[in-house]
Amino acid sequence: MDASSRESQLPGERRRDRIADLVARRGFVRTAELAREFRLSEVTIRTDLESLVADGLVSRVHGGALSVERPVVERPFEEESAVGTEAKRAIGVAAASLVRSGDCVVLDVGTTTTQIALALLDRIDLDGVVVVTNGLTIALALEQAVPRFTVIVSGGTLRPLQHSLVNPLASTVLSSLTADIAFIGCTGVSVAHGVTNVNLPETDVKRLMTETARRSYIVADGSKLGEAHLGVIGPLDRFEALITAGADEHHVAELRTAGLSVVEADDEAPVELDGPSDPERQS
Repeated sequence: MDASSRESQLPGERRRDRIADLVARRGFVRTAELAREFRLSEVTIRTDLESLVADGLVSRVHGGALSVERPVVERPFEEESAVGTEAKRAIGVAAASLVRSGDCVVLDVGTTTTQIALALLDRIDLDGVVVVTNGLTIALALEQAVPRFTVIVSGGTLRPLQHSLVNPLASTVLSSLTADIAFIGCTGVSVAHGVTNVNLPETDVKRLMTETARRSYIVADGSKLGEAHLGVIGPLDRFEALITAGADEHHVAELRTAGLSVVEADDEAPVELDGPSDPERQS
């Protein structure tokens, strides 16, 4: 009998103990993932999760369960911007080095992508760049680059916590254009779960941004690696590369083994990544 078959025959109490242990270790586990792992229906797994919630061992959320000891808390933009500043600045410089004059660039909301916007301002060689963003902080930062840059704000419903614009309406602008490059922020990057985010409304917009652009890059400091949260932005193979800084070597090696290109940013050495380009548009 193989291991998965044994899992499906575990007594209910032992199975729930195993589920509680998995949630505690991973922080967040999806119902569908547990159903596959234990070879049971999602209905049975949901019943198990409700029992664990009643016992105070997990916290139930749409799509799965969270550890009660590791609650996922979305921090306000201002608080998040004070964390890992040097790493985010290095990522910003590295990402901005990939932009060429005439590009249409999608900049996701976030503190790391705000550093990309600031690095783009320093690229005095750039001209005719169109930046599309759902971040009000990013739009305001880039205002001084107009008319050298064209800045388009997606529109939508305001989320004050991140100063972001989400659906309804955000998708109207994004679905009507094709961008050259998108920089997508997140709260988790892992081999098992792909690229994830703690907030579902913003996750929907991030997912659309990756579909809008010819090339999409993940930008995330080292604290996000190995983490997995509720909203799935996409699998690792949807992205050209991860641009990171301050990352644990183990997490970097694990992602590279899984086939994701990982660039460890150094703000003294802007990166060059393979990707389609037009020689006439090189600045």
